Amino acid sequence: MTFPVLLCSNTFWSIYNFRRGPIAAMLAAGHPVHVAAPDDEFAAPLAQMGCVVHRVPMAAKGQNPLQDFGLMWRLYRLYRQVRPSVVFHYTIKPNIYGSIAAHFARIPAVSMTTGLGYVFIRESLTTRLARQLYRVAFRHTLENWFLNVEDHRTFVDGGLVALGKTRLLPGEGVDLTHFAKAAWPAPDAPNAPNAPDAAPGTAPAVRFLLIARLLRDKGVLEYVEAARTIRAEMPHVTFQILGAADVENPTAISRTEVNAWQREGVVDYLGTTGDVRPFIANAHCVVLPSYREGLSRTLLEAAAMARPLIATDVPGCRDVIDDGVTGYLVPPRDAAALAARLRDVARQPAADLVRMGEAGRAKVARQFDEHVVVAEYFRVLGSLHASC
Repeated sequence: MTFPVLLCSNTFWSIYNFRRGPIAAMLAAGHPVHVAAPDDEFAAPLAQMGCVVHRVPMAAKGQNPLQDFGLMWRLYRLYRQVRPSVVFHYTIKPNIYGSIAAHFARIPAVSMTTGLGYVFIRESLTTRLARQLYRVAFRHTLENWFLNVEDHRTFVDGGLVALGKTRLLPGEGVDLTHFAKAAWPAPDAPNAPNAPDAAPGTAPAVRFLLIARLLRDKGVLEYVEAARTIRAEMPHVTFQILGAADVENPTAISRTEVNAWQREGVVDYLGTTGDVRPFIANAHCVVLPSYREGLSRTLLEAAAMARPLIATDVPGCRDVIDDGVTGYLVPPRDAAALAARLRDVARQPAADLVRMGEAGRAKVARQFDEHVVVAEYFRVLGSLHASC
């Protein structure tokens, strides 16, 4: 027996990049897969995979109740039209308004809390209201999936969701074949500083890479401040940023700010991409000084490709890193501590960084293989079959 499935998120980009494995597995098993999100360039690749694409306008950072009610109404009408056997929701607005819409449409729904974001990082009337809405929405879900222990505890202890409806997943899974081990980046020139046989004391030519939407909550400002410090001491060290600026989020960083950093010579902005692998392969270390994550996908992908990591000691980052073994943890919101660790890594021999990257890939293979997460989707589909 096959079941039509619908996935709803705030971007097709996230559906394609983070859930492509489960989608491919469900399609291969004969389950029709529908996807719903605001229009972007990843709608077409999803359609090419075999998904039925539904473009749903959604104001990601809007706080207008009429807009949110409109979103809930649009999703209700979509669910009534498609009649999926189950809806999977991701990110704040689909989790809240999609779950309520699915309840009224009498469609079972599973929510995945991919991260708590500014709703739980900051305290305001708006964030308190959002928590109340979570409580209402999650009262009617079939299951609620969480990606780290702290987020799970926050929702359960806060009375936002019943413990019996929750499941803790090892992230959204990584395809270890797609994110294969990458060769260590070639030195910039013969006997360049980052070559294993470089002369002792030579200034290292290390490339650090931050992959994230350009948000203050991702620690981008701390990364830039630390880069400014290190570049003054070690001009051969490069700091790259890959990700979208001017995104719809209350903590978004503008392209104007990014351009100013580039003119200053502090960072190299790489823009956006549909494939992060060449950029990870070209980096010596991937950095994410985030204030909080669900479970960082970029850290998992970089570790899978055997790159050492530097990230903050916060939920969703610390889960990926064995401190001192696969990477390093630093305090959040602390540019000086981040700079100190970047300096240490820039001075480490390449052979040590290679070993650290290999340990990271082994950790991902043990704990975060995509097959574990794909099995959860099929477990839900199996429960639907049992109830028929």
